Amino acid sequence: MKYIVVLGDGMADEPIESLDGKTPLEYAKTPTMDEIAKESEIGLSHTIPEGMNPGSDTANLAVLGYNPRKYYTGRSPLEALSIGVPMKETDIALRCNIVTLSDDDLPYEQKTILDHSSSEISTEDAAVLLEAVKKELQNDIYHYYVGTSYRHLTIWDKGEVVDLTPPHDILTKVIGDFLPKEEVLLSMMKKSYDILNSHPLNVERAKSGLNKANSIWFWGAGTRPALDSFEEKTGKRGVMISAVDLLKGIAVGAKMKNIDVEGADGTLHTNYEGKAKAAVKALTQDGYDFAYIHVEAPDEMGHQGSISKKVEAIESLDKKVIKVVKEEMEKAGAQYRMLVMPDHPTPIALRTHTSDPVPYILYDSRIAKEETWNYNEKDAKLSGNYLEDGYKLIDKLLEI
Repeated sequence: MKYIVVLGDGMADEPIESLDGKTPLEYAKTPTMDEIAKESEIGLSHTIPEGMNPGSDTANLAVLGYNPRKYYTGRSPLEALSIGVPMKETDIALRCNIVTLSDDDLPYEQKTILDHSSSEISTEDAAVLLEAVKKELQNDIYHYYVGTSYRHLTIWDKGEVVDLTPPHDILTKVIGDFLPKEEVLLSMMKKSYDILNSHPLNVERAKSGLNKANSIWFWGAGTRPALDSFEEKTGKRGVMISAVDLLKGIAVGAKMKNIDVEGADGTLHTNYEGKAKAAVKALTQDGYDFAYIHVEAPDEMGHQGSISKKVEAIESLDKKVIKVVKEEMEKAGAQYRMLVMPDHPTPIALRTHTSDPVPYILYDSRIAKEETWNYNEKDAKLSGNYLEDGYKLIDKLLEI
């Protein structure tokens, strides 16, 4: 038996008037998910423990079976594992986004945050800009490391876990009330704007209609993580297929194999089919038992506030990932169980994460059912199936 998780990051949402009162998941054309929902258990699961922030870090840990209350030490330390940055026990890791602030003559505190991803900046462009920041600001205490796209890392020697605001939580807002209280962190953010806003690369980006990547933004502070081995915990050899450092870092910590797929970049136009086929190959040819396919696009489109693009991302997930996995696993003659779900909602109206329960499908290729459900938030709630502790859902998938 093989086991698969297909994770549509931020896929869940709320009813939207322009979609006839439907959610993007309910409105999107998802024939494969609707087909398997009729042959599956569907329901709602709470992936974010009460009182914890609704981040992809806590939620994906839960989906993988790690109780966030026990294992979560911060988001950035997980990304440090992916990048390969060794952390001492006294180190603090900080996410170092490259964001877009308003290009005006106002003081830094009065600027508005326009885009947390700087037009989904390429890793190549971001590396050039981060190098300029690093040249001016790096010292024996603060070290900068390139990650992926807009997502980068700073290690603070003998630092402390300070309260910092995720930039995607405050889009379109004036930043003054959300800046770090720690003076050195704030000073580096201010200086980064002076370094980056007039950087030749940003001048060219603006001419091309792209948002300037004109400030760093610190958030997600945490200490060195310690996850149990996924294989020792579950008895399954697992692979992770994701374009983002957070998920890759979780995999490193859990001693799962990361599989990099060419063209998989975490954007709306990622290589969906490549991810699906890499998972099938790992399961049917390479001897692995478990594959986790993470797709970032629905979450990114939720943060951007784009209804049409979020619907497109969900439809691509259905057609280019889930359909391909199903067809290829059947072609290989493999029996499998598949869990399809988001990690958390990213409602278009809010442009950030919430802690609401998320809908799941638990499909078993061996079992034929005749249910009437489609896959969406409403039908999942009507099913009556609800799991409060989301980190236990994987036990149902793995039949533990």
